[in-house]
Amino acid sequence: MKKELSMIQINDTHGYIAPHLDHFYNQEGITLEKVGGFARMQTIFDDLREERSTFILDNGDTFHGTYEAVQSKGLNLIPLVNTLGIQAMTFHWDTAYGPAHLKETIGKKLKYPILAINAYAEDTDELYFEPYTILKQDGISIGVIGIAATVIDKTMPAHFSEGVYFTLGNEELPQYITELQDQDVDLIVVLSHLGFPQDVKMMKEIEGVDICLSGHTHNRLAEPVQIGDTTIIQSGSQGSFIGRLDLTIENKKIHALDHSLIRLTEDIPEDSQMKEQVEQTMASSKEKLEEIVGYTDGILHRGWNTESTMDNFLLEAIQQETKSDLAFSNGWRYGAPIDAGPITLRQLHQIIPVNPPVSTVKMTGREIYEMLEENLERTYSADPYQQMGGYVKRSLGLKVFFKAENPKNHRIQKLLIGDERIDKNKTYAVSYVTHQGVPEKYGKDHKNLEVHAIEALQNFLKTQDVYHPQLFGTFELI
Repeated sequence: MKKELSMIQINDTHGYIAPHLDHFYNQEGITLEKVGGFARMQTIFDDLREERSTFILDNGDTFHGTYEAVQSKGLNLIPLVNTLGIQAMTFHWDTAYGPAHLKETIGKKLKYPILAINAYAEDTDELYFEPYTILKQDGISIGVIGIAATVIDKTMPAHFSEGVYFTLGNEELPQYITELQDQDVDLIVVLSHLGFPQDVKMMKEIEGVDICLSGHTHNRLAEPVQIGDTTIIQSGSQGSFIGRLDLTIENKKIHALDHSLIRLTEDIPEDSQMKEQVEQTMASSKEKLEEIVGYTDGILHRGWNTESTMDNFLLEAIQQETKSDLAFSNGWRYGAPIDAGPITLRQLHQIIPVNPPVSTVKMTGREIYEMLEENLERTYSADPYQQMGGYVKRSLGLKVFFKAENPKNHRIQKLLIGDERIDKNKTYAVSYVTHQGVPEKYGKDHKNLEVHAIEALQNFLKTQDVYHPQLFGTFELI
């Protein structure tokens, strides 16, 4: 008997519960449009649930990324996601407040399970979360397997993985596919936060998955990707898009599939009850965060892989505080862009929601060179399983000429500090934010200053009548 259903993917919402600006690409480069919002999501979800059997799944990066999310350690968002009707999730930045908080505090308040076949308790080697769930609706049975971000204990701050270690999940996955096949489910879905390149490789290696919902790398896949019998989709980030699959299945096989990448534009009506919930969630900090703290005459964004105006703004502020030779931050993908005009305190928190202290360290030229080569490998590795970005590390005060296609440790062709070739034996004064900017293993005399990132940005704006965003050509692909 044929069965029809719809599957909705949301991924990498990063705490963006209200409409916001996002970047889009055209012939001139970057353009901005107001999109997103849980109230528009709710309208689409409710309309679809009235039409047909509907399953809603979340790839994670949900409870972190905006002021409301971070200040409440994700708790403010729980009533909202429960109202949306999500049925399962996996995670990455959601462990920013510790894995125990995600499991014991957030997890116990959610109306749906958090899934991961690759997260293990250090003291017992047992799974820290449930590996899968079976969702049943209108005679349809779907097995959903979760794979969390494997980078959590490899590139993130240590508290993200306190008491927990992560594998890739490729060795465990076949076992759970077999378990679900034995339970006679109609479809097997992998809910992954590994990243699109990693998911493509894994689906080439492992059979038995019908749908792979991919997250982490913020790909806006207008068309599904077919790997053998497995269909892969990924649906942007920050709640600007949702992915929709309409499926016809018979005898546990997909006979028809239609995919839509839906941009949540302003012409989609907002559900009134969800809109009110969102406004209540944001009310207590609204006046504070609407304070205008400066002005820009250009767009601040994270739309490019090797360098971005938003991160140059952050690095210039850090360097002003420290007078360092060089400044580094992580190549974060999340963070809604800022249009030309006034800059609000809310927007500063969107740039760097964790608001870490500004830090300093002394690094030799050799350490800088090795750190950048490591970062380029984690960004462009020929083996997707070794890709652990983010974008290229954001840098100020240097210029790198590199070949992305070269093998590990051989990408940098020339590295300049100021106008001079780097001296590998010289010690340089470096400033940074978070150990994603400069890992602890590099340099000596790591120090956290009293000033934090948001204050540094505010101090910098006080010196600028209007900030002029620019790209410095820090990383040149040759």
